[in-house]
Amino acid sequence: MRAVASPGLEVSDARQVLQRVFGYDSFRGSQQEIVDHVIGGGDALVLMPTGGGKSLCYQIPSLVRPGVGVVVSPLIALMQDQVDALNELGVRAGFLNSTQNYEQRRQTEAAFASGELDLLYLAPERLRLDSTLDLLGRGEVSVFAIDEAHCVAQWGHDFRPDYLALSVLHERWPEVPRIALTATATQATRREIATRLELTGARHFVSDFDRPNIQYRIAPKNDPRKQLLQLLRTEHAGDAGIVYRLSRAEVERTAEFLVANGIDALPYHAGLDKEVRAAHQSRFLREDGLVMVATIAFGMGIDKPDVRFVAHLDLPKSVEGYYQETGRAGRDGQPSTAWMAYGLQDVVQQRKLIELSEGDDAHRRTLSRHLDAMLALCETVECRRTQLLAYFGQDSAMACQNCDTCLAPPESWDGTVAAQKLLSTVVRLDRERNQKFGAGQIIDILRGKKTPKVEQFRHDSLSVFGVGADLSDNEWRGVIRQLLAQRLLSVEGDYGTLVLTESSGEVLRREDPRQVLLRTEPKRAAAPTAKSKTAKQAAQDMPPEAEPVFQRLRAWRAATAREENKAPFIIFHDSTLRQIAAAQPSTLDELAGISGVGEQKLAKYGQAVLDALADEPSSGSELFQD
Repeated sequence: MRAVASPGLEVSDARQVLQRVFGYDSFRGSQQEIVDHVIGGGDALVLMPTGGGKSLCYQIPSLVRPGVGVVVSPLIALMQDQVDALNELGVRAGFLNSTQNYEQRRQTEAAFASGELDLLYLAPERLRLDSTLDLLGRGEVSVFAIDEAHCVAQWGHDFRPDYLALSVLHERWPEVPRIALTATATQATRREIATRLELTGARHFVSDFDRPNIQYRIAPKNDPRKQLLQLLRTEHAGDAGIVYRLSRAEVERTAEFLVANGIDALPYHAGLDKEVRAAHQSRFLREDGLVMVATIAFGMGIDKPDVRFVAHLDLPKSVEGYYQETGRAGRDGQPSTAWMAYGLQDVVQQRKLIELSEGDDAHRRTLSRHLDAMLALCETVECRRTQLLAYFGQDSAMACQNCDTCLAPPESWDGTVAAQKLLSTVVRLDRERNQKFGAGQIIDILRGKKTPKVEQFRHDSLSVFGVGADLSDNEWRGVIRQLLAQRLLSVEGDYGTLVLTESSGEVLRREDPRQVLLRTEPKRAAAPTAKSKTAKQAAQDMPPEAEPVFQRLRAWRAATAREENKAPFIIFHDSTLRQIAAAQPSTLDELAGISGVGEQKLAKYGQAVLDALADEPSSGSELFQD
């Protein structure tokens, strides 16, 4: 048994730690099984969606087993907040990374060596240093936790080369249990994680990937920044959210556009000065209602529970990346939105990036498979959630009724003739004129438009000129996009010219051509017809009359967070404040029964919470504006 929360507090088992330190009455899902397995000395590979409670799976074994839990994390910018959150619970936590000066590192190292820490966070690159390995050898390690373990997948979306050296942990400390954790991994990625980290004998724990509180929607791209602004104004006014863009320049332009239109937004990308990035991240974590516009350099490990939306204005490269990024919304279980604007240029751009990517042909084939799966998700006429879960090997028998294809089912049509017309146009340009063009010129030819460029190249004399007048420009762009998605068409070169693929001939053959089913292009982006299916559940968690009390508690929390210079959710999550507002406890004993109120937080904030509950709005309601 070890003292963890305060001098004299001893814990004898995992459930006691859960209740007394973290303030929860019971484990969720497979947490208990994982914790017991690691406490017993077993290695584990854990897949659990964002917000599912992965951290408890290594924090509790670290507190129960003798020694210090060592957590390997790539999230240097977030280590301070992670340690602050644990210290708030009375857990003795520290970190070692490049942000510290010599004296800070020395103090942390001394605390580890003398057994005065419960958890030590390390950046993976530090384990390449002999000095770090020597330090770990001078203390007693209870557990090695490898967080964000998908970073070891060499061709994955978040690959970090330093993760490849983490097999040293097993080699140097074979008796110390290791637990590798990630929110996203296919079966192939799980095998790669196990092999590269020498966890082939580890027990695998795969949780339910479904996040039912997230509503998945993919809209046709048509001026995406204005589409985003409409989403924020109509559905997420004043909400915190993340907007992902592919390039640094688009991050800057989108953030400026939002600010110019009255949205409090900040940019984040690797080209910004390190101090600026840190300041923007800190503001996002500590303030309410900020929108972060970022490249994928931002977001991993972000614990902010009240992110209400994640928007993509560019196509993600893989389903793994998309799931990881959208999973940053709604960690608190409340209704949230994953929204994407998607169009033809996204497909062309991603195909070009793969063609120009570093690596061998096998690597490019892997990237193509990832993109194909992402395109299939975008183009499906079935339930998006069902397809998303199936990608990770999870069957779902029923449609979710909480994605756009469930709420406003799209139609499909037989596009075989349209595909033949388009592919024939590409063939004739190549064979008769030795020419290749992009989508715009092909559509003008099909639509019979006598543009200056059409007349310059005498394309109005082609036999296919005007054969596609029955479809609009937007519909033809949809045909091209979907043929690219189905690999019946491809792009090449810097200008994205359209070329045939090996499969194109199956559609063009005269006898028994391959049928091409296409998704009907909407005339305009469909608005959601229903709120998240968990909205009623959320209302049940807190009755309407408790809303003013909840807002008072949030105001108290915001003021306390400012005084202590920490993120508000480190004090209490919104979910805990909702429970307090609904129950309105009048004593510390009653408050202690609220989930999320552990002994340390009860001692530190309990009376202040009771005072906030007892305070009437009329005594100065202006003080309670969050």
